[in-house]
Amino acid sequence: MLVCGALVAVQTRINGALGSRLGDGFAAAAISFGSGLVILAVALAVAPAARRGLAQVAAAVRAGELRWWYVLGGVAGSFLVLAQGLTAATLGVALFTVAVVAGQTVSGLVLDRVGIGPGGRRPLTAARLVGALLALVAVTWAVSAQLSGSAPLWMMVLPLLAGLGTGWQQAVNGRVRIVAASAISATFVNFAAGTIVLVVLMLAHWMLVGLPKQLPPDPWLYAGGAMGCVFIGVTAYLVRITGVLLLGLATVAGQLLAALLLDLLLPTSGHVLAFSTIGGTLLAIVAVAVAGVRWSFRR
Repeated sequence: MLVCGALVAVQTRINGALGSRLGDGFAAAAISFGSGLVILAVALAVAPAARRGLAQVAAAVRAGELRWWYVLGGVAGSFLVLAQGLTAATLGVALFTVAVVAGQTVSGLVLDRVGIGPGGRRPLTAARLVGALLALVAVTWAVSAQLSGSAPLWMMVLPLLAGLGTGWQQAVNGRVRIVAASAISATFVNFAAGTIVLVVLMLAHWMLVGLPKQLPPDPWLYAGGAMGCVFIGVTAYLVRITGVLLLGLATVAGQLLAALLLDLLLPTSGHVLAFSTIGGTLLAIVAVAVAGVRWSFRR
C-alpha cells in the first residue's frame, strides 16, 4: 500500500508535466486513462479468468445483484487524473497531495461507517475522528501559503474534491472485484468508465479552445496510465481486508513522503516549497498514525 501511494505521487508529477507540455490538462488525463485501458485490454486478451470475471460483472448488473453505480468508480478516478493534469504543475506535488489526503481521509471515514466498501461497516472510533480532524488541519496549514499567492482558489479545491471521490472509487471497485473474482476485471471496468468520461470532456474542450500542442517525445510522460493500473488493481484487492479508511491512510503515507521528496529534489519550474507545506505534510502523517493505529490503554 505504501508503494501504491508513492506511485500516485509520481503519477501526479507525470500527468501534471504532460498537461503542462500539451497546454491541455483534459488531453493529458485522457491519454493517461486511455493508455491504462489499452494495457488492461491486452491483459484481458491473455487472461481467460479476467474475461470470465468481466462477464460475471455484466450478469450481476443485469440481474440487479450489483448496483449499476458500482461500476462507475472510474468516473471518480478520471476526476483525480484530470485534477492532476490541470493543477499539479502549478501547485506542486506536495501541496496537491496534501489536499487529496484530506478528502480521501474524510471519505474513508464516512464510507467505512456507512458500509459502502466490501468489508462492510467498520466502527467509528475516537482515534479515527481525531485522525480525520488532524488531516483537515494539516491541509489548512499546508495551503495557507497559497491562499495569498498566485494560484487560484479552484486549483486548491479540485484535489480536495478528487480525494473525496478516491475513497468512494476504492470502495466500489472492491465490490466489483468480489463479483468478478479478478482484480484485472475490476480495474478494466474502472478504466473503461473513466476513459469514456475523459474522452467526452477532451472533445468538448477541443471544440471550445482548439487542439492541444504537439505530443512531447519523452516516453516517461506516458507512464501515468501504467501506474494507475497497478494502483487500482492492488487497492481493489486490498480494500476488503483493510477497509476504506485504513487503505486510504496507508497509501496516503507513501503518497505524502514521495510527493515531498519530489518537490524537494525535483521541484517544478517557478514552484517554491513553503515551510507550511512541509509542516502540513508532517502533520498529515501524524493524522495517519493516529487514525490507523489501534490504540489500547491499561486501566
